[in-house]
Amino acid sequence: MELLSLHDAIDRFVPDGASVALEGFTHLIPFAAGHEIIRQARRDLHLIRMTPDLIYDQMIGVGCAAKLTFSWGGNPGVGSLHRLRDAVENGWPRPLELDEHSHAGMAAAYCAGAVRLPFGMLRGYADTDLAAVNPAIRSVRCPYTDEALATVPAINPDVTILHAQRADCAGNVAIHGIIGAQREAALAAKALVVTVEEIVDELPPAMNAVLLPHWVVSSVVHCPGGAAPSYAHGCYARDNAFYKDWDAIARDRATFSEWMDRNVMSKAA
Repeated sequence: MELLSLHDAIDRFVPDGASVALEGFTHLIPFAAGHEIIRQARRDLHLIRMTPDLIYDQMIGVGCAAKLTFSWGGNPGVGSLHRLRDAVENGWPRPLELDEHSHAGMAAAYCAGAVRLPFGMLRGYADTDLAAVNPAIRSVRCPYTDEALATVPAINPDVTILHAQRADCAGNVAIHGIIGAQREAALAAKALVVTVEEIVDELPPAMNAVLLPHWVVSSVVHCPGGAAPSYAHGCYARDNAFYKDWDAIARDRATFSEWMDRNVMSKAA
């Protein structure tokens, strides 16, 4: 594990063409890391996220992404992701390949990746038509019951990026609050970068925490506020007003581009 600046962590672990998972569920969404990827002008990325929201709208809107693997995409409580829609419907600023799954399908794929199996299995696609539009969804016969089970290829990102409340000096990371697919995405990745609110000498005991041991962590980045405008449980609240404002910002290409230049491109990591 190395303690790096945000700039250096992204420079080292996110090359052009990489598959990148920025996970976090309602909170601890690694916005700061996504913004640094944008500033470093990464291209042809395969973005992976169970619930892509504003940070992926921004990354797609500036042309970072060539492909998106996801299970739901939107501005939570507000509406569509307009930059995502523009890329899919109009190819602006570039065409975007979609690999769509259900939440259960994504979870199975991450779990398979975490234990280094080639695919995950689930019943969740029974009697649905998603397989008709996603050729990656296939099936196998159970050797014990002859039941048909849906399969999804394992997800093994080149790098997973998470945000957490704290890490200790050895690189052990503690995540508190709602946990989505962070643990599975971390264990499935070839490299793991974690931005944290604080670095402490010793992690305090906490209920309902997920601990990522230092040997699975490639780099820790001290990045206070790294999840804003999402929230970090116990640290700061969600900026609900910004999520509402984003709808108008993202609808228009020129307004979006001007906002990104002013609020992301001109900011140093």
